[in-house]
Amino acid sequence: MIIDLSGLWQVCMDTSGQSAPPRRFPDVMRLPGTTSCAGLGPENGERHEGHLTDAHRFEGSAWFCREFTVEETLPMAMLTLERTRVTTVWLDGVCLGTENSLCTPHRYVFPGPEAGTHKLVIRVDNTTYPTGGGHMTSPDTQTNWNGITGEISLTLSRTLLRDVMAEPGDDLCSLHVRGEVMGWHEGVAAIAVDGYGSMEAPVTDGHVDAVLRLDSQPPLWDEFHPNLLTLRLCAGDAVRKLAVGMRRMTAQGRTLLVNGREAFLRGTHDALVFPLTGYAPTEEEAWLRVLGAYRGYGLNHVRFHTCCPPEAAFAAADRLGMYMEPELPFWGTIAAPGEEGFREEEQRYLLEEGKAMLRQFGHHPSFVMMSLGNELWGSGERLNGMLCALKAVTRDKLYTAGSNNFQFAPQVLPEEDFFCGVRLGTNRLFRGSYAMCDAPLGHVQTTEPESVYDYDEVIAPSRAQEDVRGGRRLIQYGTGVREVSAKSGGPLVPHVPVVSHEIGQYTFYPDFDEIGRYTGALRARNLECFAARLKERGLYDRRQAYFRSAGHLAVDCYRREIETALRTRELAGFQLLDIKDYPGQGTALVGVMNALMEDKGLIAREAWRAFCGPTVALARLRRFVLSSGDEVRVGVSVSEENPERHHTRVAVELREGESLLACAEAAVPPATGRLTDCGEVSLGCITAQAPRSLTLRLTLEDGTSNSYDLWVFPQGKAKITPAGIDVDGAHVAFAATAAEAAARGVPALVVPPDRDGRPAEYCTDFWCYPMFRAISESMGKPLPVGTMGLCIDPEHPALSGFPAKEYTTPPWYRLLRHAHCQVLDERCDAPVEMIDNTARCERLGLIYEKDGAWHCTIRLWEAAQEPEARCLAESLARHVLRKGEEHA
Repeated sequence: MIIDLSGLWQVCMDTSGQSAPPRRFPDVMRLPGTTSCAGLGPENGERHEGHLTDAHRFEGSAWFCREFTVEETLPMAMLTLERTRVTTVWLDGVCLGTENSLCTPHRYVFPGPEAGTHKLVIRVDNTTYPTGGGHMTSPDTQTNWNGITGEISLTLSRTLLRDVMAEPGDDLCSLHVRGEVMGWHEGVAAIAVDGYGSMEAPVTDGHVDAVLRLDSQPPLWDEFHPNLLTLRLCAGDAVRKLAVGMRRMTAQGRTLLVNGREAFLRGTHDALVFPLTGYAPTEEEAWLRVLGAYRGYGLNHVRFHTCCPPEAAFAAADRLGMYMEPELPFWGTIAAPGEEGFREEEQRYLLEEGKAMLRQFGHHPSFVMMSLGNELWGSGERLNGMLCALKAVTRDKLYTAGSNNFQFAPQVLPEEDFFCGVRLGTNRLFRGSYAMCDAPLGHVQTTEPESVYDYDEVIAPSRAQEDVRGGRRLIQYGTGVREVSAKSGGPLVPHVPVVSHEIGQYTFYPDFDEIGRYTGALRARNLECFAARLKERGLYDRRQAYFRSAGHLAVDCYRREIETALRTRELAGFQLLDIKDYPGQGTALVGVMNALMEDKGLIAREAWRAFCGPTVALARLRRFVLSSGDEVRVGVSVSEENPERHHTRVAVELREGESLLACAEAAVPPATGRLTDCGEVSLGCITAQAPRSLTLRLTLEDGTSNSYDLWVFPQGKAKITPAGIDVDGAHVAFAATAAEAAARGVPALVVPPDRDGRPAEYCTDFWCYPMFRAISESMGKPLPVGTMGLCIDPEHPALSGFPAKEYTTPPWYRLLRHAHCQVLDERCDAPVEMIDNTARCERLGLIYEKDGAWHCTIRLWEAAQEPEARCLAESLARHVLRKGEEHA
């Protein structure tokens, strides 16, 4: 018998910390739910810039009371509270105990109440956690909510089943079934898998532990074939049904295997950000929408940063074929006894929390990996011991001691099954972007756009490395700074699969139209603050142009990052941070979806999947900018993860608009792994009398394609010297100021000195400017540049001879190496701006008209050997000359 306890409850909000149930319950609300969603608690007038604002933030004890009726007296009862905080329960005035799991249901087992009406009181406290809680309790993510979500029920029975687990055997044709039978010490249980066999198993000392050998080989579960089976365990009058899948994730050296074949994790970070409620949903349909959106962007893996999703998420992942990696709710230091910061009670809690997660969710085939937390420090021996204890619960997962542990001094512990990090030493980087405080920076931030680089030599160097790890140093620690000491060691070459941690973090500009869609528990007052600052600086009318331009650059940076990972044979996968915006830690707008999981309209999902999916055709190009007469040579490879797909050729086309300029074909040799090298093809030499924008497209037999933009520049007619630009028999002089230009009385282009300017970076900002500015200041490191790419008016007459788009493209890379950004204190005609972050909110010009003169902050004479520089110089000089003729 199950009594549903959802519905109206009486409520008392308490911040005094009283230990006994209150006499009065002045409010009412519906459970499941939270006090914030119910509008209980004082109105929160704060305006946080660093995260969303909980409109009714409440921290303390929420007391919930209701009556229920029992029709039949049964010997055992179990109260289930699916997801909540620290709870204490009273039945008819008698305290039943306290539970404090943040990640798993609270279950209270007690003698069944007699038939009749009973009073149930539950105190939910969100202030006395045994650990910080990571993203389970953070205001940066799902908030430190108070209440009960998901199932709230009372089960009455003669027997109860708890902690039922089903682990596939190595042969993938058997299941190891375990569980606790309460109320039935000895007996016989029945185990069955629908359509594949059954057995009877003894109940000994209240436990079932048996291996069911299936009658035939069932279909296996993986990303491409999420085949599920139904397991039934019956003991007495208790029945438990589990969805299970026959799958085995293992490692062979640095190669990740699923059911014996190579797999690659195309993952994203998830911190349970749900702005309309402030808490994670517990309905399967909601998670099908979330995980379905991830699948729509070509992903197959989710790492839950210091948090664990509810049952419904795993059930949805089972159906969709997603590989799930929950983490313990911890971000800090695991110290050994006698060391500073040792907290035995916290460590014991975390270990029990991990065991509870495995017992509760471990049967799901989608639950394939587990981490002890995020960016941990402390004792390797202690962490290794925790891994041993978790593996004793179940060994059908891959375990890691943490994501990006020990940062600059990484190590692989003996019990770790995979390594997740960003570097293998100070300079051995396998991520494309980093914060300035974590410098050196990554290749996407520091090199010209290309598509040849990979991390193979970083991960498995062909010659000895001298990069020694360890020692004392200041590091980023959460959102702050800490001095740490790590064990020194020689070069690290992992012997387990390597997964790149939190890649990307490329900043997008806010879309202020989102503000009105935050209609639930959380308010986007951070975005309101940014909008107010833009209005104050006179930039609010530029918001949509900034949003589009910064967004397209960020998407291109993500593409470079993801394709680099796919080109790397020694890499087992990546985890984005994030496919959607992260609304905390300074407000980090880093996703192609917003925090509400709405597409931003910057790239279609099918276009994203062209470079981020199970099947990707990859072109290897050292540059995307060519000179007239250059030969177009293209290296071709195919990243294929679906074992049922086999390719024999790749069609390679070079197009200008709809016109086909050249084509070739690359043969695909028989695959020996995920990544297949198909050699190199030539598309001939391309000439240009004027700048040309071309498209290179790779297409497989089934129509799967990927394309790259190329630019071809003529040698150009402009001659650039430190004195100026000569074109069409005319001379445009360089001047340092508008006054100097006017005094000369000749056509002039002002190139202001960079002493008052800001750097001109090609790549967009990392994560968000305010957070890492503060960290850099605390560490005495260089500040982040904080810009977000160019915003260009491609139709402006000054650019009539230059092939510009609205946003930053590769022809600007070598130009920006010789440029700075000038801070403009007034509105002016500026066809080329650099987008600033919304904290500093400056207007930054590169090409603009001011004080009656045209300005260009690019020192064109320094880049005179580049055809794109000569092309831009020619376009600008002709514009200056035209303007001069108009004024004359």
